[in-house]
Amino acid sequence: MPVILHVEGVYPKFGSNVFIAPNATIVGNVEMGDDCSVWFNAVVRGDVNAIRMGNKVNVQDGAIIHCTYKRTQTVIGNNVSIGHNAIVHGCTVDDNVLIGMGAIIMDRAHIGSNSIIAAGAVVLEETIVPPGTIFAGVPAKKVKDIVITQVHGEIDRIANNYIKYADWFRDQVTE
Repeated sequence: MPVILHVEGVYPKFGSNVFIAPNATIVGNVEMGDDCSVWFNAVVRGDVNAIRMGNKVNVQDGAIIHCTYKRTQTVIGNNVSIGHNAIVHGCTVDDNVLIGMGAIIMDRAHIGSNSIIAAGAVVLEETIVPPGTIFAGVPAKKVKDIVITQVHGEIDRIANNYIKYADWFRDQVTE
């Protein structure tokens, strides 16, 4: 069973058709929309501030979503994929974003819509990622503008695939 805990009486809230892996952890002031998934060993920890997730957000294996006490919330839009072992901390991620495996997004960063954060990138505090761009490196910098086919070919494809993957497991974890 996943670990789902309240913090001072505030429980996570879930939309419809949500998949939570049996060893995922979700605590506190967390709200997620429809068709979201939180995968194996992922942690969504709304203990010190709020975490808000839109529809079609997938938090892949080992990823961590957190925020900073009385300082920063984490707000994630619709159609967002957060790659394996990524850290999304106290920031804003707009709609249609792919955050690559092992990437780190730090406090008060803002990731614009239709963007890709490359695997292993470190987006420093207060960095603004303009809509429609690809950022990579340590620290992350713009490497190029995104081509609209990448929005459909990568960002949408991955988000939609994770809805399908969740269906493979959904019946097994409710038995």
